[in-house]
Amino acid sequence: MIKLALPKGRLFTESVELLYSKGIIPERVEEGRKLTIQAGEITLFLVKPFDVPVYVENGTADLGICGYDVYLERNPDVYRLLDLGIGACRISVAGKPESEEKYFRSSYIRLATKYPNTAKSFFSRKGVKVDVLVLSGSVELAPVIGLADFILDLVQTGRTLRENGLVEIEEVSRSTAWLISNRASFRNKGSHIKELIEKLS
Repeated sequence: MIKLALPKGRLFTESVELLYSKGIIPERVEEGRKLTIQAGEITLFLVKPFDVPVYVENGTADLGICGYDVYLERNPDVYRLLDLGIGACRISVAGKPESEEKYFRSSYIRLATKYPNTAKSFFSRKGVKVDVLVLSGSVELAPVIGLADFILDLVQTGRTLRENGLVEIEEVSRSTAWLISNRASFRNKGSHIKELIEKLS
């Protein structure tokens, strides 16, 4: 029996559609209050996206569907098996249009994000000192009210940025959903996991 951690929210519908279309689960499941769902031979755990690698790394789940943005931030001790090609978006720095020149000329910036590790790593490579304010949501508000000059966040269509008077300034990385595996599970349930990978491929 394979246990799979499935992210709620943005990636949920695309993940379910992929699993169903490849014959891995017998029917589509819906996101609701139920957090454990038996779908044929797969047990699904419905968890918050940032918790997927925690469940997989600790072996509670054998596999997980994890956005690369979360993987990059968490840096979990897991196997990254397959790019599923869903949930495509960018991890980008954004700010007010008039701040763009300041961004590229400054050796120090103040930035709000829910990806502090990603931000620190990125700006360290650029040789820029960064003061990171960690927010759990609505980061677009920070430059609007003067809490920070810039944000680092996921951008899919850019609509939320535009609606708040912000522009995308620099792309940090691309993000899609990946299939990740617990290391022990990959050894102990290797044949089942490889069969699942073949279906997804």
